[in-house]
Amino acid sequence: MFLRGPNWRTTDLRLLMGTIRDFLRAFRALHFVGPCITVFGSARTPESHPHYQLARKVGAEIAKLGFTVMTGGGPGIMEAANRGAKEVGGRSVGCNIELPMEQQPNPWLDRTVTLQHFFVRKTILMKYSYGFVVLPGGVGTMDETFEALTLIQTGKIRHFPIVLMGVDYWRPLMDFVERMPAAGMIATEDLALIHLTDSVEDAMAHLKDRAIRQFGLRRGQVPEKRLSWLFENRCGKLARQRKD
Repeated sequence: MFLRGPNWRTTDLRLLMGTIRDFLRAFRALHFVGPCITVFGSARTPESHPHYQLARKVGAEIAKLGFTVMTGGGPGIMEAANRGAKEVGGRSVGCNIELPMEQQPNPWLDRTVTLQHFFVRKTILMKYSYGFVVLPGGVGTMDETFEALTLIQTGKIRHFPIVLMGVDYWRPLMDFVERMPAAGMIATEDLALIHLTDSVEDAMAHLKDRAIRQFGLRRGQVPEKRLSWLFENRCGKLARQRKD
């Protein structure tokens, strides 16, 4: 409703304050989560689907590298990646979004925050991440992926690795992207921003090289006592109830 054209100034002020509230809630909830790798992918992928199981393995392996696994906090691929991280004792966080048909946070999250604005959510998913792993998804997944690519290409964020997993699914998109240099739309070296693979081992090797080595990261734990005061929403309470 806020993008329908000129609004009353009081309406725009409420929008501004709502945006500030979103950012403050996210900063408070996620400040001490440590270096993250964000996993993007469809919320519609059922547990029985091979892509769900792939995301689960990806989440586990990212956690084993010492990263916190961050997702959009919802079901499908997001749930699978968070679940994989938790199953190997890693940290798992989510940045959920309010939708007309409410998206419930998945139960595999140590920390989560639910936001109203998509652009705030995308900013937070980028802010804490040292790399991005993209599994098959729809327009939201493509939006997040190209947002990351644009920020890297324009120097707004560092040269973080972007891994597309699922060669058969992403090949038509990559065929189109690979035509762009010949048309003068992107530089040839921009193609190196994307690493396409089906192999979890290859994806992790790429993250080691382009995230851990490039930025000199060292594995370490954030003391739990520093996390105890952080914002907790209903998802955290729900997860504990289910464990009990």
